[in-house]
Amino acid sequence: MNNLLLVDTDILIDVSKNILTAVNRLIKEEQNHSLGISTITKMELIRNKSELRIVDKFLCRFELIKIDDEINDIAIRLLKIYRLSHGLLIADAFIAATSIAHQAMLLTKNQKDFRFIEGLKLKSYP
Repeated sequence: MNNLLLVDTDILIDVSKNILTAVNRLIKEEQNHSLGISTITKMELIRNKSELRIVDKFLCRFELIKIDDEINDIAIRLLKIYRLSHGLLIADAFIAATSIAHQAMLLTKNQKDFRFIEGLKLKSYP
């Protein structure tokens, strides 16, 4: 069984705002899973130059999963299936594809953005 838990950008934004629900949830999940993020999440967290060092230091605790051919192919397939019917965004397609390719559950606040994707395992939040 895969022990990787992919953490979505929205959770990390809440952690950066010191929202206790998100902070406590990550602490709890770290006890049972190794935590990972997609390259897309790292990109989404780059918001201004003054925060770059802080963001990089914070993200060191997560396994960074880079986009490879398999993730790319899955993301394209997901977009073909769900872009027009459900409004799947490109960034979300890559995050979902990363989760699927690595057989990892996805922890996200935005369940509605992902719940329609067949083969994706969502972890409930909060």
